[in-house]
Amino acid sequence: MESREDGRGWEAVGRLEIAGKAFCTGALIAPDLVLTAAHCLYDARSGARVPVDQIQFLAGWRNGRAAAYRRVRRALSLDSYDFAAPASPDRVRSDLAVIELQLPIRNSSIAPFGLGPFPEAGDELGVVSYAHDRSEAPALQDYCGVLDRQEGMLVLDCSVDFGSSGSPVFSFEGGEPRIVSVISAKAEAGGAPVSLATGLSGPLAELRGALDADIVRNPLGAGSRRDTGAKFIRP
Repeated sequence: MESREDGRGWEAVGRLEIAGKAFCTGALIAPDLVLTAAHCLYDARSGARVPVDQIQFLAGWRNGRAAAYRRVRRALSLDSYDFAAPASPDRVRSDLAVIELQLPIRNSSIAPFGLGPFPEAGDELGVVSYAHDRSEAPALQDYCGVLDRQEGMLVLDCSVDFGSSGSPVFSFEGGEPRIVSVISAKAEAGGAPVSLATGLSGPLAELRGALDADIVRNPLGAGSRRDTGAKFIRP
């Protein structure tokens, strides 16, 4: 999606600039709320939480310009998310965050995405993402599938790379893109590359409840669930 015309309708997907030295992908689900992966809120080397004044959302970023620029008021992750925990299915299940912008984006060309139901195995989905080798424009992979559905997570054959963390996963039922999941990690299963994505329903309700209650969430440890057989690589 190199041109503005190619990216029309996808402007609510943007690049999250993290402390001027890293980036993730995020998407608007309300004029002032961005959905992304929780691990994007942490410094990969130190493990420390990145201050919100060092995070910026660049909606529709393409070739050096954004459709809108916003600073961040708050960034919340789940109680169950632990950045320092080893890579595991439980870590993927809790790897979700919402970012509240200082000012809502009210622009007729930047429409927040609606949410869709959790996909089934075999469903065809799409991913819009930035990555280290295409950091200046988003790419749409509009046909990839659900290889396995587990409680709170998906195993996908969607192609992702470094920078794709937090990318929205879309269903296209009825011709309308709706966010159904968020990319957490890339991995390998049976020697083949796969991507792992976080479910939304329970975690997102918890995060929205925390926002409404004005509670700042701090990450805690998580329990254990069955193994996916995937070797984890954080994008």
